[in-house]
Amino acid sequence: MAEAYITLEGKKEKEERLQYLKSVVRPAVLEKLKTAREYGDLSENSEYDAARNEQGRLESEINMIEETLRTAKIVDTATLGNTEIHVGSAVKLYDMEFDEEVEYRIVGAIESDPDRGNISNESPIGKALVGKKVGEIATIVTPGGSIQMKVLEIL
Repeated sequence: MAEAYITLEGKKEKEERLQYLKSVVRPAVLEKLKTAREYGDLSENSEYDAARNEQGRLESEINMIEETLRTAKIVDTATLGNTEIHVGSAVKLYDMEFDEEVEYRIVGAIESDPDRGNISNESPIGKALVGKKVGEIATIVTPGGSIQMKVLEIL
């Protein structure tokens, strides 16, 4: 299994989410369970079943975040420099196929969010870019074919 990476910013977001789940969401779910129990017969109590399902999802998310924080390798982008692309790098690229500039941030799979420009180091684009330097061309093999991107800047 590949090593999981998370940036300091991503770690902070996960910690904030964990705190919110534990201090706000968990008490609300427990209150829903308490209220649903008061409705009587639990075998035919849809409110109780829904609250138990919600509690299960919540505890699963809490456990997943705790495990991530415990095992992921923290990447401090301030110490890595910008001579080559690595997990945590923000990059400006020239997409040679579409004749346009694009910007991405290479992150661990934990933080991946392509809609926000956060590309996993395990994705085809991320794999092709890690280790590249300004001026180099990365060939990215995708299911739709190969594309080439020139590294314009490591931010």
